[in-house]
Amino acid sequence: MKISGPSLATIDRESEIYRKLREAHPRIAKKDATTWGTRASTEAAIRLNWVDLPESSLSLLPQITEIAKKFASHTRVVLCGMGGSSLGPEVIALTYKKDIFIFDSTDPNYARHAVGTDLAHTLVVVSSKSGSTIETSSQRALFEAQFQAAGLNPLDHMLFVTDPGSPLDKEVRASGYSVINADPNVGGRFSVLSAFGLVPSALIGAPIKEILDDASAEKKAFLQDDQVILDVAYLLVTQAEQYIAFTDAGSHVPGLSDWIEQLIAESTGKDSIGRLPIATEDVTRARVGGAFTVSYAGSGADLTVEGPLGAHFIFWEWVTALIGAALKIDPFNQPNVTEAKEQTAAALTEWNNVVPVLTPACTDKSVEIFGDGQSLKDALATFIEDVKDGGYIAIMAYLDRRNDVKIAELRAILAEKSARPTSFGWAPRFLHSTGQFHKGGQKNGSFLQITGETSIDYAIPGRDFSLRTLLFAQAIGDNRALATRKYPLLRLHLQNRKAGIDEILAAARSL
Repeated sequence: MKISGPSLATIDRESEIYRKLREAHPRIAKKDATTWGTRASTEAAIRLNWVDLPESSLSLLPQITEIAKKFASHTRVVLCGMGGSSLGPEVIALTYKKDIFIFDSTDPNYARHAVGTDLAHTLVVVSSKSGSTIETSSQRALFEAQFQAAGLNPLDHMLFVTDPGSPLDKEVRASGYSVINADPNVGGRFSVLSAFGLVPSALIGAPIKEILDDASAEKKAFLQDDQVILDVAYLLVTQAEQYIAFTDAGSHVPGLSDWIEQLIAESTGKDSIGRLPIATEDVTRARVGGAFTVSYAGSGADLTVEGPLGAHFIFWEWVTALIGAALKIDPFNQPNVTEAKEQTAAALTEWNNVVPVLTPACTDKSVEIFGDGQSLKDALATFIEDVKDGGYIAIMAYLDRRNDVKIAELRAILAEKSARPTSFGWAPRFLHSTGQFHKGGQKNGSFLQITGETSIDYAIPGRDFSLRTLLFAQAIGDNRALATRKYPLLRLHLQNRKAGIDEILAAARSL
């Protein structure tokens, strides 16, 4: 990797932090589970095979080639997965300009795009380590029913990527489905170079051998000469007390910031000492709130890191592991993700699987306001005023990230108006990313939820609830998890999505 930027002048290679990083680096290469302390060693012992993936995943290529031939007649690929299993293939598709539909939502409006209008030529890849993730299991059930209703055999249109011997593996093999197993000793957010990242990428024609070769070459380079990777890890530990803003602008790796955001946020966002990465539009906007800025091309950022996509994958995974060692946190667990799942289940049980009618504090045109404020503008102004000194804003949109994409403009607007670091996450996928940081990182977040009425709904075969009910249970469940911490919290519900989004953006701009 090539690095540049003014921050390089601040590096003290004789410091205690740099010494810790230098000690951890070869221990990671040896897959030493005690690198992050004895408390983390049990989990680390079964999560370190990502270190070997640039080389070990080469053995998967013949099997992946055969699977690609088997499903060669399918011209449309849909990937059902959450977190690392979907964000990795997404950035690969964007980088190599390939088409794949990433189905990482429970929003019925977005599900309609996933189902599409050409099931006969659709191949669905279901990616899950165990099969228990509620979003992915629901998506799987939905597609099986859709194929059957269209007179198509799901066995001809569905492929599973899962851990060997997992409940999902046993079930789908017994049913006759095609399955490719991933290395079970790799965690989801470190899995891009495993079967989870490679299988869907190969099916859309991405050069997975090239990606692995680039990753292997980069790994060999930083094991021979550790200065570049240690310099980057040092800067992210010392120059960023909390916020790191990443931008894809002008680079050849679009979407990489979203992948890194999930990797670093979920790995370090615990024990109240994490690093919150924020995917931003450009370097200028990235500087809001004093964030340390990172880009992948050009100049102007505090740090620019340039290299091919495969090199980026192993480089940032290794940097994340190094940050964990320096901060003395376990980068492989995600304790607060489970909390959100439990709150979702509790809401479904409480509601008897039907969304209740919730009464807002007030309504402004198309937007119901659940929080302080007598109007939309007043509510947003009050919300911004309540952000703690040194704190951040997290926007969480439980919407359709295709038709409702305009709402993403709110990130830059609120960042400018508040002068605070501001993240934006599509829900529920952010629950497997920054959602861990929201509850486990520094306790200074302010949270804006945006939900909306749906124009369609889907029953989930085998479940007592629909997609719409699940979506709202996830929103309200996470709302409750945040509320128990007494964080500033505002929910805006769109009675009409298109009109409501325009109204929110107009109110924010007028602040």
